[in-house]
Amino acid sequence: MFDIGFSELMVIGVVALLVIGPEKLPKVARTLGHLLGRAQRYVNDVKSDINREIQLDELKKLQSQVTDSARALEDSVRKEYESARTAVEAPAQAAVAELQEVAQQAATPAVPAASAPDAGKPAA
Repeated sequence: MFDIGFSELMVIGVVALLVIGPEKLPKVARTLGHLLGRAQRYVNDVKSDINREIQLDELKKLQSQVTDSARALEDSVRKEYESARTAVEAPAQAAVAELQEVAQQAATPAVPAASAPDAGKPAA
């Protein structure tokens, strides 16, 4: 943040000692330390809040991506299911229709042998 070296800190300390005086300097230094500590905690809290917001936004984006992927997967599975169902039902319906046709033919009475014109004559 600030580029202050040791020599500059020594100059600030000597000027503070001359301006404030040796009796009040420890109290002023302690108060200044508390204020700087509060400022650092405040800055750290703001940084952590910003990081949390960024992570929350990233999680929301990830959630929407996962939701979209799940919907796409569900749609593709549903389409495959419907195509497989259609592929199985068409031959099955044709087979059922054929079986019903055969059953109707079997149930239809055939012409009895006694009513045929040559039924009473023995075969030669």
